[in-house]
Amino acid sequence: MIETLQNSYVDVIEKLSVLPAWLVATAVIAVALMLALLAHGIIVRTMRRTIGTRHPRVRALLTNSKGPLRLGLMVLAASVAVRIAPMDNDTAAVLGGILNVAFIALLGWIALTAVQIMSQVYLQQFRLDIADNLLARKHVTQVRILKRATDVLIVIMTVGAALMSFEAVRQYGVSLFASAGVAGLAIGLAARPLLSNLIAGIQIAVAQPIRLDDVVIVEGEYGTVEEITTTFVVIKLWDWRRMVLPLSYFIEKPFQNWTRETSALIGSVYLYVDYTVPVARLRDRLEEIVRETPLWDGRVVALQVSDTKERTVEIRALVSATSAPTAWDLRCEVREKLIAFLQQEYPEALPRTRQLVVEEFPGARETDRSRPSLAPAGH
Repeated sequence: MIETLQNSYVDVIEKLSVLPAWLVATAVIAVALMLALLAHGIIVRTMRRTIGTRHPRVRALLTNSKGPLRLGLMVLAASVAVRIAPMDNDTAAVLGGILNVAFIALLGWIALTAVQIMSQVYLQQFRLDIADNLLARKHVTQVRILKRATDVLIVIMTVGAALMSFEAVRQYGVSLFASAGVAGLAIGLAARPLLSNLIAGIQIAVAQPIRLDDVVIVEGEYGTVEEITTTFVVIKLWDWRRMVLPLSYFIEKPFQNWTRETSALIGSVYLYVDYTVPVARLRDRLEEIVRETPLWDGRVVALQVSDTKERTVEIRALVSATSAPTAWDLRCEVREKLIAFLQQEYPEALPRTRQLVVEEFPGARETDRSRPSLAPAGH
């Protein structure tokens, strides 16, 4: 059978010898690429019909690997076509170099696809759309950051290998990195922020000072961690603005993470009232408020006199909730209802300014000249 194919090939070449060599070589390479694309379509279609319909994960694997499979078949077909096509040595050498670069790119693409598939398969066991998603956010953050760092390393290694496949570029690269001149120093300084953020990303993935959907206070702003990339973190602020910070910020500077260990929080409400406020009655009203609202998680409720000032008393109410947004809504509700309670039941307990009215009498002694009286501000 092999001899038959060889004879057929020789016959075809003899018949095409009347045409220009470059046209025959182009036709051979084009036919080879078309056959590779046809083979790719047949393989993908067959696997989808036989395996993909019964196994969703295998179907996802086929979807992610379509590109590398197509490129691999095209590189294989082109390499065979270059060997059998009639062309001079210089042209064959140029095409061979292009195929080497394509093969290196194929290996890098396969590595990126493998990392993508492994991360997807691993994260399928975790869900972020549930209330208690602390474990899921931990693993998703780790996998995404490590995946992006790995992708960067794979791309750098692939580009480096492709450039080193050419003699001129290889010599230039070696001389550039071996030199100790200003250019080498400038390149090192320019690459320092990128490398520091890359290392910071690995530290964040391992130590996890922040995770996706964590509630944080950064630069005095309240927000949630919306996205963690290879070089920066996007914080979605409470008013839907976005704060973009480098990864190294969360390694080098302090910040608040309200959901580091658990999403439950204790919220505080401060009231500044008159010294005549009935603290015990206010404490009873706080307990009634939290029992009536679904925002309270049933764990913490307390009311205390936390400080005294010249004209007012500081009252601090503590209530707990299952998450930061819920705690914020609960604090607002408690604050509104406690103020309404004081306005309706104990208006005299609201902050007031006292004035001392002094009346003078002719001939009276100095100690009898003043008579104190209490009156609200404005009277």
